[in-house]
Amino acid sequence: MNKTRLPAFVSALAGAAVLLLLWHLGSLALNKPFLPTPAASFEAFFRLSLSGGMAMHFALSAARVLAGTAIALVAAVPTGIFLSSGSAAAQACRPVIAMLYPIPKVVFLPVFIVLLGLGNTPKILLVSVVIFFQIAVVTRDAAASIPPASMLSMRSLHAGRLQILRHLVLPYCFPQILTSLRVTTGTAIAVLFFAETFASFDGLGYFILEGMETREYAAMYAGIIGMALLGLLFYAAIGAVERIFCRWRH
Repeated sequence: MNKTRLPAFVSALAGAAVLLLLWHLGSLALNKPFLPTPAASFEAFFRLSLSGGMAMHFALSAARVLAGTAIALVAAVPTGIFLSSGSAAAQACRPVIAMLYPIPKVVFLPVFIVLLGLGNTPKILLVSVVIFFQIAVVTRDAAASIPPASMLSMRSLHAGRLQILRHLVLPYCFPQILTSLRVTTGTAIAVLFFAETFASFDGLGYFILEGMETREYAAMYAGIIGMALLGLLFYAAIGAVERIFCRWRH
């Protein structure tokens, strides 16, 4: 029996409508200043965005996530491929990754601030450290699961290491890397929020905290909407990259 499926954008709109309805009903039921209606929150979001009051904070947060993600990818993908090898050095490094992976990386923020100051560097570094371990572990497992027959086929064609890396290892691992990156996007933005509320004076996290402390609740929710939009944009960008470079999966 064939089942009709709604287009993805229709399902997304329906889900957003339900969420906004529940938000509106909750605001009316509580009737408290700390929970404004969706209309008041979005009005503050557009007003503060157009006036420039929030645009700078949004741009800074977006740049920090983008920079942290780029640094993590450049470092984690080669590390994961290296860890998948059977060399003695890779086997020696695996316990180190296994010990560091479960540690909550946010505990390193005070150390980064002491060493690097209050600028962008500790925030970017914290985001990159969080994403690094996720991507490195996924890349390691993906590279280790390459079918031996595929590797033997490449070697029978006298392919060198760089050719095997380019034409087999990276294409095989790339979809899993993107999936892991999509999963870690929410974590990275949550970590960024924490970093921007800790001894910081800019970014969406600071903007949200300032709205809470000054009881400008509409502005606070405007910042929350901005951070949610930031996550959606990065999530959509990763999906676009997957559709372009992993068409064979679809």
